[in-house]
This record gives sequence, structure tokens and C-alpha cells, in this order.
Amino acid sequence: MSGNRKMMRVLKGEAVFPPPLWMMRQAGRYLPEYRETRKQAGSFLDLCYNPDRAVEVTLQPIERFGFDASILFSDILVVPHALGRDLRFEEGRGPLMTPITAGEIGALDAETFHVNLEPVYETVRRLRRQLPDETTLIGFCGAPWTVATYMIAGHGTPDQAPARLFAYREPEAFRKLLNVLADQSAAYLIRQIEAGADTVQIFDSWSGVLDEASFEAFCVKPVARIVRKVHEVHPEVPVIGFPKGAGANYTSYRRKTGVAGLGLDWSVPLSQAAALQREGAVQGNLDPLRLVAGGKALSDGVAAILEALKDGPFIFNLGHGIVPETPVAHVEAMVRQVREGASR
Repeated sequence: MSGNRKMMRVLKGEAVFPPPLWMMRQAGRYLPEYRETRKQAGSFLDLCYNPDRAVEVTLQPIERFGFDASILFSDILVVPHALGRDLRFEEGRGPLMTPITAGEIGALDAETFHVNLEPVYETVRRLRRQLPDETTLIGFCGAPWTVATYMIAGHGTPDQAPARLFAYREPEAFRKLLNVLADQSAAYLIRQIEAGADTVQIFDSWSGVLDEASFEAFCVKPVARIVRKVHEVHPEVPVIGFPKGAGANYTSYRRKTGVAGLGLDWSVPLSQAAALQREGAVQGNLDPLRLVAGGKALSDGVAAILEALKDGPFIFNLGHGIVPETPVAHVEAMVRQVREGASR
């Protein structure tokens, strides 16, 4: 691996300023070139499983903005899809699945799991060959809890009540589901690393809806299981965890899961972010709507984050994914400000 990859130096604990920069969902609908490729690709899943198209959209934000990291274009729900569950995406509704029952968990089929995901691994291989040497390549998966919420409800919900009720009413079945997802997600990440990913991120977008005991059982333990299995094979590869909405649980999450980098959502106070930074790299945490607004709201938000976190290991990012209505000019302004290290 090249020693010029700034993000990898930060994940190993080095303070680099100006910090490395990338955005969650940086290949997405805010880019006119993405919208054009998406139109040509057919369905969203066709785009995910077509290495030519997936490479094309993954490279688009790198070519336009020169980000320090490139994240594989895919979706967290390809894991249950590869285990035999149905999956489709509808405009305006997002992902749709047939809700899984307790009795169906044992029928999840891992036999052709890697065969089904081979197009994703091919995309990673091609990306590593085509990316600039200094660009970090990020692989990813969804955390078991967040993936399970979609499998159980069959769609996204505001507070994940269907999954929470399932977990309380069917604790053994739910634990089995989380373990299957953790083991298969670890195998998925290992294959991505072997294909060329420098680091991997685990997205737990719905961790913020859980009480303390459930957060420990459904978020911390499955992610710790994934990190342990990845490190058994690739001990040198840093893992980033993003437990969105974890609040006061961020500190224990890092310590108990073993993640090297901690993704922070925009609600995390910068004083807390600086305290978390003393134990390792942090990533985040600009409110995506500041990026939509632009102007003073954007520059003040960027400046505050740079000032608070400039002295420790830090990766500049948003506090969640960029939204489709974001003007490209605002992204350009953010990149300029971060690159200049303009905290004041």
C-alpha cells in the first residue's frame, strides 16, 4: 500500500492538516454525470452489479473534486440479497423486501454468497487499478442491526419499531439473524480487502433508536464480531465504524468494537468529538444541510470543525450522506475551504 494515502496515515493515529476529505454518498444524485449514468444503467441494482457502471460512478467524484478517498459504489442490502432475500428499489420509496419471519432465518443461503457478490469484488479490483495511487479505497458493509431492520420491516421506517419488537418478542431468532449477518458481512469485507480495499467502513445508520441494553446487544456485539473476524485475516487493515445517533455511547462503542476510526454524525458536539479524538481517529461531522444551504452556514460549519479537530487524527466528512439537492458549487466551496485549512 502506498505511504502517500493521507487517510490511511490518519487511521493509524497520525494528525494530518489540512485533513483528508471525502463524503458519504459522494457518488450520487447531486452530480449530473451520476444522473446520466444512472439513467443508462436501468435499475439501481443493475448499477450496483455492473462493474463497468459501478466503477464509472465511483470515479466521478474523484475526477471532479479530487477527494482523498473513494468509496465503493454499492448498497448495504446486497448482503441479504446475496443470501437469497428478494430486493428491489422503487423511486420515492427506496429499498423494498419481503419481510423475513423467525422461521425463515435458518433458510438464509450462504452457499452462493460470494458468487452472487463477485461483480462487487470485480468493481473493487478495477477501482484499485484505476484510482490515483494516493487515493484511499474504502470498502463497506451495513452493520447487522441496520441491515436487519430492513429485512424485518421490508422497508425503511422512522423508528425501526418492527425490528425492535421482533428483537424483544423473538430474542433467539433475532440473535441468530444478527450472527448470520455479522459472519457473512465479515466474509464480504475480507473479500473486498483482498480485491484491493485499503480500509472498510461499517454503516450503522439506525443505532440511535435503541436503548442502552439494546445498543450493546444489537450494535456493539455484532460489530465487534465483524471487526474480530476481519482482523483474524487482515490484522493491519483499519476498520471505521459509523454508529449514527450513538450519542453518549460513542466512547464505549469504539473501545468495545475495536474500530480504528469513528464516524460521527452532525449532532455530536465538537467538544465530545475532540475528546473521542484522544483515543483515535474521528471522521465527520458537517451537517449535510449546511452543505445544501451554502454561504455563511457552510463556511462557519467547516471552520468550527477544522478548529476543534485540527490537532489530532481527523478525516473531514459529512455527518451523514450528501443529499440529492446539494449544489455542486457548494461542494466545491467546501473542498476549497478544507484544502486551505481555513478554520478562521
